Amino acid sequence: MGSRQITEKSLSMLRSLPRITLANIRDNPGSKITQKRGRGQHGGDKHGAGNKGSGQRQNYMRLGYETGNNPFYLRIPHENYYRGHHLKREYPPMTLLELQKLIDRNRVDISKPIDIASLIKSGLYTLNPDQKHFGVNLTDDGADIFAAKINIEVQWASEQVIAAIEKNGGVITTAYYDPHSLFILKNPQRFFETGQAIPRRMIPPPDAIEFYTSAATRGYLADPEKISQERLKLSQKYGYTLPNLESDPQYDMLTDRKDPRQIFFGLQPGWVINLKDECILKPKDEELLQFYSM
Repeated sequence: MGSRQITEKSLSMLRSLPRITLANIRDNPGSKITQKRGRGQHGGDKHGAGNKGSGQRQNYMRLGYETGNNPFYLRIPHENYYRGHHLKREYPPMTLLELQKLIDRNRVDISKPIDIASLIKSGLYTLNPDQKHFGVNLTDDGADIFAAKINIEVQWASEQVIAAIEKNGGVITTAYYDPHSLFILKNPQRFFETGQAIPRRMIPPPDAIEFYTSAATRGYLADPEKISQERLKLSQKYGYTLPNLESDPQYDMLTDRKDPRQIFFGLQPGWVINLKDECILKPKDEELLQFYSM
């Protein structure tokens, strides 16, 4: 074959071949050697799920969890934000505005004393004693429009709340309830159906004795004479005329208070409520009477 024929054949071949671009450039055969990874190399046998424990089972730890037995709030002794947090008592709040709404909607009967049982029965207040809830914290939101005359028993109240209630001629008392008593108050019918005798209310723990024996906080263990003096001092401080309870037509209702060992209004410790026969069984044995009276 002559050189002219070779040239023509080469030109015709170039015309038929595609242009050289980045899309069709290839390495020379054998220029790159690919290492194949074995089955057990670089964690291939675990498929990215770890070796043991929660990582292997893909049971991932919750956010903020620290491994070990010494979390940050125990590693830093001078930062005591969480010391005893599992023992602290909580008081779910209820504002005076919410209480006024309950009264306006007739969900709470103000002709009788109001306690935890009355507020829970309204259906608009929730209490969970199993979550360290120890009663009602009555806050002062809506104190300027609160206008009801009531006899209420709560577990925590500020000075502004006390003044707002006593300004209208009402009475407020702060009282302590142990968790067992709170469970009974939350659902009295369930407790009465068990046929058990109403237990005694326990006394406050040492860190709460000062609050519930103070006349300034209207504690249920405070001296009544000191409470009268504190009522007068508070009226002078906030500039309102203190109504005279003795001349009030609802004096009996306003002065009705529970015994320190009593859980329900009108029901004494040791009584058994028979819902089926609609009767009350009262103890007569001297030892039982002495036990429930202490």
